[in-house]
Amino acid sequence: VNRLCHDNNENLFVGDVCELATAKRKKDFFNNNTKSQFVFRDKWIYVQKGSTKERHGYCTLGEALNRLDFSSAIQDLRRFNYVAKLFQLIARSQLTSLSGAAQKNYFNILEKIVRKVLEDNYNPRLVKELLQDLNSTLHSLTVHVGKCVLVGNVNIWLCRLETIVRWQQELNNLQIPKQLYTGMSFSDLPLHMQNSILCKLSDGCDVINLGQATPTLHILSENRTLWKKLCHFHFSNEPFCRNLVLTKNENVDWKLMYFTLQKHYPMKEQYGDTLHFCKHCSILFWKDRHVALFFKDFGHPCTSNDPDSCLMPISPQHFIDLFRF
Repeated sequence: VNRLCHDNNENLFVGDVCELATAKRKKDFFNNNTKSQFVFRDKWIYVQKGSTKERHGYCTLGEALNRLDFSSAIQDLRRFNYVAKLFQLIARSQLTSLSGAAQKNYFNILEKIVRKVLEDNYNPRLVKELLQDLNSTLHSLTVHVGKCVLVGNVNIWLCRLETIVRWQQELNNLQIPKQLYTGMSFSDLPLHMQNSILCKLSDGCDVINLGQATPTLHILSENRTLWKKLCHFHFSNEPFCRNLVLTKNENVDWKLMYFTLQKHYPMKEQYGDTLHFCKHCSILFWKDRHVALFFKDFGHPCTSNDPDSCLMPISPQHFIDLFRF
């Protein structure tokens, strides 16, 4: 007893207990974060919203997350933003609806997303927002340990929180190397071509970031016409008159207008490729554009006489809404 009560030994004892607790948390995290052997790699799934005589049960968000091939989708630059946005929406409101297997798969794919950004430097801003939303959600769900609504031991989620913080630090420390080109660069293009490229960007933050590259691009990025097109593209159906922002010359400051409207209205989303839903077959699937071009394969076993008329692109929010019963 005297030895245990000694200051140095007491600190050593407390340290041993903390190490044991940390080791246990890491062991639980490893056991519950291993790659699931029952994750499918399907290109399509049948979305069933109720039981019938022919089919029993229904399809859930977790099942769709497990079965659709999201691991391969993030390797395609046309689908990367779509998957990252979908995972961000799940992080905000749908974590509690996922099963244990779906949670494992979610974090396995999320790790691949982070690794791709660290290796290819592709769209780190979107993934940073995803991790920040996930961090905030987990903090709010695990603040009361005895009332945790997440599937699994709370220690597992505490370890996942530590992993998310580590990923955030890695992304914050990300240094994009300077590319050395011997040929023509972006700055060598004529001004009208640089301006045309700027007009193709649909995100105001991307316009501002590109404008910081050179003084010429900064002047082009401040063009009123450019910001006016952005406002009409994203908010053409919104009441502009309620949010008019005027300069001293009574002209509309379209740049300020854009960021003002952004606070009040959702922006129009653009993706290179999305999941599709067949209204005739009730099937959700990835459409392989190369196979469809040469072999008339529509990505799923469609029984319609005109499959193209039944296809509907699915946004990330619509994907989640499909599994709300």
